[in-house]
Amino acid sequence: MEIRTAKTAGFCYGVQRAVDMVEAAIAEGNRKIYTYGPIVHNDLVVGRLRQQGVEVIEDYETLCRMARQGQLRDAVVVIRAHGVGNEVYELLSAPETGALVADATCPYVRKIHKIVREHYEKGERLLITGSGKHPEVVGILGQIGGDALVIETPEEAEKLDFDKNCRICLVSQTTFSAQKFEDVVAILKKKQYNMDIINTICNATQMRQKEAAELAGECDVMLVIGGRNSSNTAKLYDICRAVCEKTYFIQSAEDLDIDWNSVRCVGITAGASTPKSIIEEVLNYVRNEF
Repeated sequence: MEIRTAKTAGFCYGVQRAVDMVEAAIAEGNRKIYTYGPIVHNDLVVGRLRQQGVEVIEDYETLCRMARQGQLRDAVVVIRAHGVGNEVYELLSAPETGALVADATCPYVRKIHKIVREHYEKGERLLITGSGKHPEVVGILGQIGGDALVIETPEEAEKLDFDKNCRICLVSQTTFSAQKFEDVVAILKKKQYNMDIINTICNATQMRQKEAAELAGECDVMLVIGGRNSSNTAKLYDICRAVCEKTYFIQSAEDLDIDWNSVRCVGITAGASTPKSIIEEVLNYVRNEF
């Protein structure tokens, strides 16, 4: 049986950088370490870091409470690759909070923050393709006081009805589906809006999605590895499942429960929050067992 692994499977640059910053703080060993939200959408990675003393601050309300109670004083708070809104920066940087901030915001996300602020200051209407509940989108919205419209599907784009004199700026969540973004753009162009269209989907995301689709089309079985709460992994699964009926979303080798009869080729890809060690674990399991 042939096993093929996508070249871009696993940690992207931004996620690897964020995890490295947490591990560097652990190595210093003299301060309490928190991450604002799970550092990656992968329970296995978060669990490993928790065992080393890293705690997760789940939401802004908790962050505020901890700041008021002095729990963040002299502690390291790591901002994950998704980025955050201005209110989080302001709270963490306040002298009375006393936190040491390690900002792991992905450079690609930071670029989006800059874009939306600049276009918002020009009086343009902001549109974001993505999920309104995703932490990256929440952080983008937090740059402009939430004054933007988030759309997730072409169907939502069809329902938009802006004044034709309104200037619009369109950006995207970095891990959004490249195909959906193109579909949304086509719909908005058809409506003849006055627009600045800025494709802010990460190049690594687009390459990962393209490779996954191609690999799924060439294999009998496709394994997509990643955390259940990982948005970009879920998108990879959807892309592969549309091409290869026998596509499986797994978090680790322990989830493998597949009928391997008549399987000649297995493809493996993984989300941006999946470490190399888990990919290798799955790869070795398939090699050894089948």
